[in-house]
Amino acid sequence: MRILIWLCLAALLAVPVIWFVTDPAMPFAAGDPRLQDNGDPVRGQLIFAAGDCASCHATPGQKDRLKLGGGLALASPFGTFRAPNISSDPVDGIGKWSTVDLANALIGGVSPRHQHYYPVFPYPSYTGMRLEDISDLRAYLRTLAPVSGRPPAHDLFFPFRMRRLLGFWKLLFFHEGQTQGPASTDPAVARGRYLVETLGHCAECHSSRNMFGAIKPETRFAGGTDPEDTGFVPNITPSRIGNWSEADIAEMLKSGNTPNHGRVGSSMAEVVTNMAMLPQSDRDAIARYIKSLPPRPTPHP
Repeated sequence: MRILIWLCLAALLAVPVIWFVTDPAMPFAAGDPRLQDNGDPVRGQLIFAAGDCASCHATPGQKDRLKLGGGLALASPFGTFRAPNISSDPVDGIGKWSTVDLANALIGGVSPRHQHYYPVFPYPSYTGMRLEDISDLRAYLRTLAPVSGRPPAHDLFFPFRMRRLLGFWKLLFFHEGQTQGPASTDPAVARGRYLVETLGHCAECHSSRNMFGAIKPETRFAGGTDPEDTGFVPNITPSRIGNWSEADIAEMLKSGNTPNHGRVGSSMAEVVTNMAMLPQSDRDAIARYIKSLPPRPTPHP
């Protein structure tokens, strides 16, 4: 009986502790002066392209990449996720969001409804975004047409439907506000790091994941089974493309052509569409950073 009483007391104490540590923390409060609603939509268009936003959020089955009604289905071991509507529609999209709301989503992985986002939305990479880039992105999104209608809800297996559990995931695998990769005094490498590690979130696809869906650090950029478990994403470290020059990589990002007279396909074709919109200096910076990555062996399927 005494043991049972102690167990009950421990359980009662554990509940508020668990509730506290899994609480979705908002990085920014309403009215934060660093996040004014006066960004530059012209610069925001480049952030939108570098972030590959249209690749996931454009409504499937139509050709307009700026019709951001969402609905793309993303299969995973946890169930099927569906990209949301991020158009300027005030009811079904994010038309009512402030710049602070967008920053909390990108930096903290938290929605305006105070819920954790699933990391299929690559906020573990976006978290390193500069605040001025978020303001510019918000300004650009406001220029795009509203799209009515909401995609179906995520279809996830139990217990992954319980968003509160993502608080534990964040404690283990999420580093708010940090950009991955080593810093550099070379301006081109530093710019490439930001584009590759943060805005482009390249490691989200070009890495293998553990049983919890987090990137295995030892496989970062080394490729592996794709997130949908339907194919294999290539290794982009020098172990695999070490014979590619910086010019080869920059050209691939512009045209999709590889130095061995091939052409990229699948989801990488969408990435090329976006990267081709960036200035040449950004593609060159990405290429220089990719060439600086440590060589890593390709994981076995």
